[in-house]
Amino acid sequence: MIKGVLVIGAGTMGSGIAQVFAQKGIKVYLNDVSMEIIEKSIGKIRKNLEKQVSKGKLTEEEKEKALNLLEPTTEITGKNVELIVEAVVEIMEVKQEIFKKLDAAYSPDVILASNTSSLPITELASVTSHPERVAGMHFFNPVPVMKLIEVIKGMRTSDNVIKKVVETSKFLGKEPVVVNDSPGFATSRFLMVMINEAICGLWENVASAEGIDTAMKLGMNHPMGPLELADLIGLDVCLDIMEFLYDSFKDPKYRPCPLLKKMVAAGYLGRKSSRGFYQYS
Repeated sequence: MIKGVLVIGAGTMGSGIAQVFAQKGIKVYLNDVSMEIIEKSIGKIRKNLEKQVSKGKLTEEEKEKALNLLEPTTEITGKNVELIVEAVVEIMEVKQEIFKKLDAAYSPDVILASNTSSLPITELASVTSHPERVAGMHFFNPVPVMKLIEVIKGMRTSDNVIKKVVETSKFLGKEPVVVNDSPGFATSRFLMVMINEAICGLWENVASAEGIDTAMKLGMNHPMGPLELADLIGLDVCLDIMEFLYDSFKDPKYRPCPLLKKMVAAGYLGRKSSRGFYQYS
């Protein structure tokens, strides 16, 4: 099993990814543009681990061991790792620039994985000289809790790399599902259509936000309603994915609901802005 991993991006997803690796005894280099951002992320990880200790799910010794395996860094080169997981903003040009640097800095046997939820792995890998080592490793929020990892195989991703990513996912205690490189992969493509249709239902006054979410939770046994989930994901992220799907397929079923566009324009982005379909303190 791998001994070291570099996680690029210390936001919500990056910090969660770093936490699960550290809890499994793997050295983690957590990277972002400033030490302040990284230290804030590690503080969040500490709080999450302390909650597990208070609930008896983790010992104090295990908590400290995990924290000691986290090393903050603003450099993405020169790390002794076998796997790199990129978890930055969902903009292809930003990700490609990072992968160009990684491709030049690390030997071909180091796996380059992206946590992207929808952007094509084949296109991301196209800027590297070794596209066979590039794969998708799509974690879900909150990372320490959610069991699924969507493993995405680009057109030139090697079977051996996919095998290693699957093995690593299982070692983390996750359930990997291998999917081929298609816009939105499996989860984002299917989920966003449901969320977008729920937003249209609200826009057309089919039911209230609470009514729509309650119907889906009680009638379909979903743990969270689609509008609650959209708030958790971020309405701006939902819009970006819908627009990407619409541009990719040119199918009207992927056209973003006008209400979604209006809310993003108003700055109502969900939990992270304290207001979306619901208000948050």
